[in-house]
Amino acid sequence: MSPLLALLTCLAFTSSAAKPNAGFKTWGRFSKLPYPGDKAFLYDTFPKDFIWAVGTAAYQVEGAFEKDGKGLSIWDTFTRGGTRTVTGDVGSDSYHNIQADIRAIKQLGVSHYRFSLSWSRIFPNGTRGSYNEIGTNYYRNLIKRLKESRVQPMVTLYHWDLPDHLQQTMGGWTNPEMVDIFKDYADFCFQTFGEDVKFWITIDNPFVVARHGYGDGTVAPGIKNDPDLPFRVGHNLLKAHAAAWHLYDQHYRPRQQGKLSMALASHWIKPSRTRLESLRECQCSLDHVLGWFARPLFTDGDYPPCMKARLGSRLPSFTEEEREYVNGTADFFALSHGAAVSFHLINDSLKFGQLEDLDLRMLLYWINAEYSRPPIFVVQSGWYVLSNTKTEDSRHMYYLKRFIAEALKSIVIDGVNVIGYIAWSLIDGFEWHREYRIRRGLYYVDFKTSDMKREPKTSATFYRNVIQKNGFPELPENQPAQGVFPCDFAWGVSANSIQVETTPTLFADPNVYLWNISNNGELMKLEGVGAPPLRRHARCADYATIRQQVDEIRQVGVNHFHFSLNWSALVPLGNVTHPNTTLLGYYRCFTRQLLQANVTPVVTLWHHTRQRSSLPAPLDTCNKWLNRETPEAFAEYARLCYRELGAHVKMWITLNEPNDEMVTYQEGHQMLRAHALAWHAYDSEFRHAQGGQVSLALHMDWVEPAFSFSREDVEPAKRVLDFSVGWFAEPIFGSGDYPLEMRSWLRQLNSLDLPVFNEEDRQLVKGTYDFFAISHFSTKLVTHAKEDPYTYTDLLEVQHMIDTTWIMSPRPVVPWGLRKALNWVKAHYSDVPVYVMANGVQEDPAHFKDSLRVYYLYNYINEALKAYTLDGVNLKGYFAYALSDQRDPGFGLYGQVQDEVIVKASLSNYRNIIQHNGFPIMEAEPQQCPSMPQPCTGCQELVRKPLVGFLTLVGSGMLITMGLVIYYTAKRHKEYY
Repeated sequence: MSPLLALLTCLAFTSSAAKPNAGFKTWGRFSKLPYPGDKAFLYDTFPKDFIWAVGTAAYQVEGAFEKDGKGLSIWDTFTRGGTRTVTGDVGSDSYHNIQADIRAIKQLGVSHYRFSLSWSRIFPNGTRGSYNEIGTNYYRNLIKRLKESRVQPMVTLYHWDLPDHLQQTMGGWTNPEMVDIFKDYADFCFQTFGEDVKFWITIDNPFVVARHGYGDGTVAPGIKNDPDLPFRVGHNLLKAHAAAWHLYDQHYRPRQQGKLSMALASHWIKPSRTRLESLRECQCSLDHVLGWFARPLFTDGDYPPCMKARLGSRLPSFTEEEREYVNGTADFFALSHGAAVSFHLINDSLKFGQLEDLDLRMLLYWINAEYSRPPIFVVQSGWYVLSNTKTEDSRHMYYLKRFIAEALKSIVIDGVNVIGYIAWSLIDGFEWHREYRIRRGLYYVDFKTSDMKREPKTSATFYRNVIQKNGFPELPENQPAQGVFPCDFAWGVSANSIQVETTPTLFADPNVYLWNISNNGELMKLEGVGAPPLRRHARCADYATIRQQVDEIRQVGVNHFHFSLNWSALVPLGNVTHPNTTLLGYYRCFTRQLLQANVTPVVTLWHHTRQRSSLPAPLDTCNKWLNRETPEAFAEYARLCYRELGAHVKMWITLNEPNDEMVTYQEGHQMLRAHALAWHAYDSEFRHAQGGQVSLALHMDWVEPAFSFSREDVEPAKRVLDFSVGWFAEPIFGSGDYPLEMRSWLRQLNSLDLPVFNEEDRQLVKGTYDFFAISHFSTKLVTHAKEDPYTYTDLLEVQHMIDTTWIMSPRPVVPWGLRKALNWVKAHYSDVPVYVMANGVQEDPAHFKDSLRVYYLYNYINEALKAYTLDGVNLKGYFAYALSDQRDPGFGLYGQVQDEVIVKASLSNYRNIIQHNGFPIMEAEPQQCPSMPQPCTGCQELVRKPLVGFLTLVGSGMLITMGLVIYYTAKRHKEYY
């Protein structure tokens, strides 16, 4: 354990017993949770009495700003000030659309609806003397309709829309007299609505009211230029809340049996550096935003020491009597989180150099620890989309999924008492300082229609499904499979290339040495004298790099190894009559040594990379793949490889991952011809004698509809797969032509870019395979609705996105995507033999205990087993990617520090899976497979060892030594478990 981690653990233990600042242990606790297992999605359900709700705020949705005697609020005035031209005068017109809102609420299936009262609709000038019966009846009617629909109201007394009269005549919340005025307003509401309301919020997000309403002027009433005013306003807000709580507690709770709190919003913050000072700054940041109001309510009736120390006299002080009066005035912790205004407007000065984050789970844990396990009600949570997004708000939906999933983990794993969740908001409306530029509703509101038509968005459908299931119950497809692969299953490891050193490391030293036996025994070279050179050809045993690599491959426990040749190095001039014979000999030795170790070589002729073409120079400088001669040149190169290496290689990949989005359709057309010519060359000239197989390997990450229940998203997902995989697969494995959907889509766009197969080429390409090989790494989501221009593909008219609950590194880790990819192959090309030729994850090369890769390989291989055992996919082999960080940085089963080779934890785990041939059922009969031949140990005995031979001539007190020195270098190995 590092000294810092030990200190964190000590502090966490100490602070958990000594309050306040018990939340300080949060960062240390989460840093020690198992990664990535703790980040994996949790399939489970919420407690049976968990409250599912949805909410709105009056000014955002009600409209009717002058209707039926309503007075002006500070927002009515604020939106008409300065250069502002957009108002919430109409909003979503909920004042005239109670029935539509109730219908939406019922469709969601929530048990509670949170809404706020417009203070100026009930008391137009803010006080009881201006009572408005019609406005009050609106809320009576709303509550009645909710109760008839078996939906419980949750009422907010103040959601930022102070009667403007109070602001103009008294200075609003800057005036301490507001405490009694608010108390009287609350008294009326408790008396009028309290019999039907069991949850009350006194004031929503006092941080925004104080800091942004009376500090920087971002929101109403727009007051600024007095840096100390927000703290005085916050002081008054706390005392007003406390007065309302005591009023309810003494006069209404005994009969009405309700609960009351103040809704507090907060960001989350994580340390920018792994130092104790950074953690203290994180704690102080939360104290300045959330603790400002939470500590007086839940701890001791006073402000956090961090605030008091940094603000000094700028922060008002409570008397002892006031502290006792404020402390404990909350029946539950009401938390707002997500796209709350506080999150977007947090000033950098309040982050204290740390990093803002959206981690709801850690925030819940911190609250639980900091404030002695209060019941926590998430009273506002959600995200937003841009105003041009209509009903397909997949981005909002996945953020909603993330926040709900984090609340579930908080309950199930962390033991936090979360009692409810309110998705925000029910409908689109006026979004405060952002006006109508964003939308946060689960229901789309068409502001251009007279009746403000409401339509459910994808987020509404998602939320309804979560409520119906009370969370995310585990389904059979989510559970790990048990079983084994067939006995002849190909277990492999892949590398883009191998280390090539064509200078033999076994050599004859021609020098003559003096050995001074009377001194220290060191050899001293005799200058100017040498032995005659040995005349011998290089042998396979001369290459230490081959022995080292083969030994590393053998230690993985695989029976196959996949690597790529270098076309441009093997045939540098493009003419196969003048190949690089030294390199060819090296490859020949390498494949032979693999076979001696009982490892089947799988060889790629050409590996596509974006960085370089890897074509011989004459082709590289002459139109590359667009040169009509390139396919024929590739076929000749393939013949050379088949002829020289075919005795040892029985499995060939012509082109590896040619279906790159950077490859043009014309280039792809020539690549298909090149593959076909190479396949036919093997089939007609070499297959009978060598008995091997030939195909190509396609990159195939899975593409999932962002909203699987929507046909409008299913079609784009199919389209992307047609353009990315079907582009090469269909001509070879299917019809001999490009996918029909691909051609018709491009025709619809008036594009003539896709070449046309003539009959000769169609017959040439069709059926040129012996197996279907894919490289699979990750999964992405697509939707038809454009939300982010940076991840939108114009050609295919699809929006790319990710599920924010997925593990990232840096691409999403989505094991079930492999199973779906394999089933796609089966659905399109029936019983074709399939190989997963590369599957791996990028992780920091310094992580030798590479827990992410351990998790990745286990779960992806398990999904492959499901495809084989449950779905009937003809899966023949699986290759982990990659062998070593040295050749494929960040992907290796082996790491390296200088000359030391490190065996990572993932290698040991992969080897264990291979040894069991999958995931055998506990206590089942062991799988009976024919024993595999052992590596040629006799061959190993023939390998030359370090040796020094001496020919000695005795002189006067000296020995003249002429030696044949044979040696090789060996790298040390360290293994991590």
